[in-house]
Amino acid sequence: MLFCSPNLIIMALEEFEKQQVSERDKGLIRMKSLTNYVMGLLIIAAGFFFLIPIDATLNFHAKYDADLLKVMAITCFIYGFFRIFRGYKKNYFRES
Repeated sequence: MLFCSPNLIIMALEEFEKQQVSERDKGLIRMKSLTNYVMGLLIIAAGFFFLIPIDATLNFHAKYDADLLKVMAITCFIYGFFRIFRGYKKNYFRES
C-alpha cells in the first residue's frame, strides 16, 4: 500500500502528461489512432449490414430474428463509435 499524499500523486500525473513523446511513440500513437478510426468505421458498417436488408443480404436476414439483428446493429454502432472516440482521444500510454 502506498503512503503518499494525494497532492504528490496529482503532481506526478501532471508531469507525466507534460512529458515529451519520442518519435517512435508518436508513430505508434498515429498507427493505433488510425487503426481505431478504420476499425470503428468498419464496425459501424457492419451495424448497417445488420440493420438494413438489401438484395444481397436477404437470405441472411431471413435466417435470424429481426429483434436479434437490431440488437446486433445497436451493439455494433456503440462499439464502433467507442473505437472512433478512442482513436480521437489518443490516450494509449497513460495508466489512468
